[in-house]
This record gives sequence, C-alpha cells and structure tokens, in this order.
Amino acid sequence: MAPHATPARVERQTVGMTERRRRLWTPGWPLNLPAVIGGLHRGRGDPTYRHDPDGTIWRGVRTPEGVSTLSLGLVAGPAVEATAWGPGAEWVLGSVPAMLGGLDDITGFEPHHPQVAEAARRFSGWRVPRTGLVLEALMPSIMAQKVTGHEASGSYRTLVHRYGERAPGEGGVRGLWVAPSARGWALIPSWEWLRAGVDGARSAAAVRAARAAGRLEQCSDLSRDDADRRLRAISGIGVWTAAEVRHTALGDPDAVSFGDYHVARDIGWALTGSEVDDDGLAELLEPYTGHRYRVQGLLMLAAAGRPRHGPRRPAPTHLPHRFN
Repeated sequence: MAPHATPARVERQTVGMTERRRRLWTPGWPLNLPAVIGGLHRGRGDPTYRHDPDGTIWRGVRTPEGVSTLSLGLVAGPAVEATAWGPGAEWVLGSVPAMLGGLDDITGFEPHHPQVAEAARRFSGWRVPRTGLVLEALMPSIMAQKVTGHEASGSYRTLVHRYGERAPGEGGVRGLWVAPSARGWALIPSWEWLRAGVDGARSAAAVRAARAAGRLEQCSDLSRDDADRRLRAISGIGVWTAAEVRHTALGDPDAVSFGDYHVARDIGWALTGSEVDDDGLAELLEPYTGHRYRVQGLLMLAAAGRPRHGPRRPAPTHLPHRFN
C-alpha cells in the first residue's frame, strides 16, 4: 500500500453466472492512471488491453490463480474503482495498488537537468508500476528484440489470438483476450512462431523462458541484482529484455533500457542536444543511480528526444532495433 493511501473495500456481486468483484483504492498522490497503465500495453491492437473513450482501462490478465478481466477507472476522491471477473479476480484486485505504482518509492529522486525537472512536474502523477507477473512482461519483450514496434505488436497479437483465451466476464463481451499460459507458450510449434513473424532465435528464447516460468516468477521475491541474474541466465535474455521485465513486472525504478537503439540517442539529445551511445547514457544517468529508469520513463512521457521527420506521434510502447 502507498504511504497515506486509503485501505480498499472489496465487494462481491453475482450478475447472471459471473461473479464480479470490486474494490476502491485511493492513492496517496494525484495518480495519472493512463500514464501508469499505458506503459503495460503492447502496441496498437494489443488484444489484452483496451482504453475506452470514457477513460476506463481494461486488461486481460493471467494471474497465479487463473485468468481475470480487470477494469480500472477514476471516481470522485480521486479514488480508483477496480472491477474484476474470473478465477483470478481476487488476486488481480489485490495487485492493483502495486500495479498503479503504490510501491514505488521516489525518495532520493532529484532532477539534475531542467528537462527532467519539467517532465517530473508535468507527469507528477506517474509512478513505476509493479504487476508482479514476470512472464506477462517477458514474452512480448522477447518478441520485440531487434524488430520494429509494429512487427513486435503484430506477432504478439497473432499469437495471443491463436493460443490465448477470451477474458472472463465483461472482458470477453468486449473482445478482450488473455495471453497464453506458460505451458501454452511452450507448446507453440516452431512453424507457428515463424508464421507470426518471430524468428527461430527469439522463439527459442521464448520457449526456454516459458519452460522456466516457475523460477522466473520467483524473481518478484528476489533482490534487484538477483532477479537480473536469474532472468539473464536464460539464453536469449540479455540486458535490454531483463530491464523491460524489471521495470514493468518488478517495479524497478533503476532498470534503464541499455541496448535500445533509440533510448540512448533520445535521452542524450533531450539532455545535451547531442546523441549518445550506451556508455554516454550511463554517464549521463549516473547522478540518478537508483532512479535511472524513472528518468527514462519521464522523458518518454514528455516525448523528449531527437526530432522526427513527418508528423509527431505519441512515443510507442515498443521501439525498433533493441538487443536482447
């Protein structure tokens, strides 16, 4: 629970044959819900994610207790109203505060650049999420290695539709899906990965990860360094992929995306007016040790970085040319 957050009250209601559970949770800061949760979706057309025009956010989640549909919306207070369906409903409702950044500790974060200070001011309601679901973050991150965001999201969408399942309750009615289980990922034939645009190296890494899912999910209980070592012990999971998991599933505010084709160049441009490589990025972010991913996340939200040709678009969840 976040400091000074209001304790949740869970309600149960049966509608037809589907039990619906609800909880209200009030964070101890002015939460920016779309900014926090937006980082969890996997590009356009992510079948496990939906953002309605009224601001309600829907997620199809596979929890340790089973599949669930989760809807999130802001109500007066400002409180978050979370509603869940399915066998994993109780688990996912319990994870809501952490998922929305309630465990993120900003103590010690101090902007050393005016650009970072401005981004922190504009997005003061953003926190680093912690879903506690390693495989959920890991599989699409492996698919995103060394390809464009469009390719990665297309591969993920294809495989979820083919091997996942409809989300329970209201989520299924709205066309929401839940990603495959660890066993489901592991049993996908090699030719189906190829049909979805995932080459042999990435699919082999994904299958290895799925087969080791039990040990990998335990990363939630490990220290930052031990979790990183356990993730990277899987062949095909390198610095970049491990960082993607750490700052999404494990809520690590220091897990900067080294190895990303764009991140170093964009942060270098934003802070100095010149592109830098990973070594330059490490030097630039050294004063922020402990909060280096926080700087990355804030600058991405602020769309800081190199000028792009053509119309400007929101920063995508996945960026091209990332290493493993």
